[in-house]
Amino acid sequence: MFSCEVKEDLGVTWIKVEGRIDSLSAPQLQLEINRLIASGERTLVADLSATSYISSAGLRVFMEAFKQLKKVEGEIYFHQITMPVRSLFEMSNLTGIFTLVESRDRISELLHNKKPSIPVVSSLVDGISIDFLERQSTSSGELVSFGSPDKVATSQYCESDVVTVYSDEAQFAAGLATLGEQYDEYKNLFGEAMTVQGNLFFYPAVNRPAVDFMLCPQGRTRVAHKYLHGFGFSGDYRYILSFEDADRFVDLSRLADLFLKISTANLLGIVLLAESKGFWGMNLKRTPIAENRPANGEEILTRENFPAWVNFPVEPGEIGHIVVAVGLVVRDQEAESSQVQKVVGKGKSFHLHGGVFAREPLGKNIESFDQELIRVTTELPVYKVQHVLRQSRFSRGMAGIIELRG
Repeated sequence: MFSCEVKEDLGVTWIKVEGRIDSLSAPQLQLEINRLIASGERTLVADLSATSYISSAGLRVFMEAFKQLKKVEGEIYFHQITMPVRSLFEMSNLTGIFTLVESRDRISELLHNKKPSIPVVSSLVDGISIDFLERQSTSSGELVSFGSPDKVATSQYCESDVVTVYSDEAQFAAGLATLGEQYDEYKNLFGEAMTVQGNLFFYPAVNRPAVDFMLCPQGRTRVAHKYLHGFGFSGDYRYILSFEDADRFVDLSRLADLFLKISTANLLGIVLLAESKGFWGMNLKRTPIAENRPANGEEILTRENFPAWVNFPVEPGEIGHIVVAVGLVVRDQEAESSQVQKVVGKGKSFHLHGGVFAREPLGKNIESFDQELIRVTTELPVYKVQHVLRQSRFSRGMAGIIELRG
């Protein structure tokens, strides 16, 4: 008879499996492990002291868990494996891959060795559980803007408004951008865009859009990004943090407030990597160039023109997907230049563009934030890039904060 019991011990989750793990019971075990990983668990201990038999179907469940957790610097340990099961592990050449442990003390030792090498501060802020590290020696980053957003509403852009921004000129950026050499070829392909570590992702404003992108290995290539308008920033992270609200979710407004409580700077460049609990994003359906100007002469955001020009959500989507977003958070707009006020938007405290990537476990180790950002943006499928609305909700994630000069 098969059963699996989940409990907490030594600060991690244990799964005690009794009986046979075969084709009949493996799906149940798979569902339980998937549930734990989806809920944010990154270290699991499989107690197999009462497991009498395991077939290849069961071994496959553990191998899949091992692969999922390894991607996000997680681990699954196997505790007190019975001799019949150990022989099956050996026969399948898994003893050299899996970590087999005989004692609880050894589990405790392994967990202790996984503690961060850099001092991390843990705190609870407005119901949000956070861990963060501060880098004392960093200097302020710098904000730059490209073009002007003034012609969006009236759809009046032309070739002379296009600004070329090279991939090495801003680590992170957001705006209305595309790729290409000839204006006549790319003029109708501008769309919501973001640059992450020099890699451009954009969502062309066409029927049935698909994200296009250009990955630029740092220091090895230099690619021209074409902007109608946007902003970018570079610099070192002053803070890197992880966050989680186990009881419900963290919306973008609460996150922006959280960032301003961690940093005392007035203007922040934000790089967000999080698991969606309901993504709200909007994007243009047409490129706002002069040839596409509404025939009625009205602005594109009027009630008459809005449905044809803007994809605006009526409900949240992409639950469980990974979202990468870059943008700005400002504490006091009046203290910043007119350039910053225009970029963020009148009366607003943040402006971010986000890409929706595939569903997959997300790492939680803030020391490996950049590596996880690279993994997600260069290895996972991406489905859309949109202006992120304040209602967007996240269960957990990480963020890098760059303090900026306006």
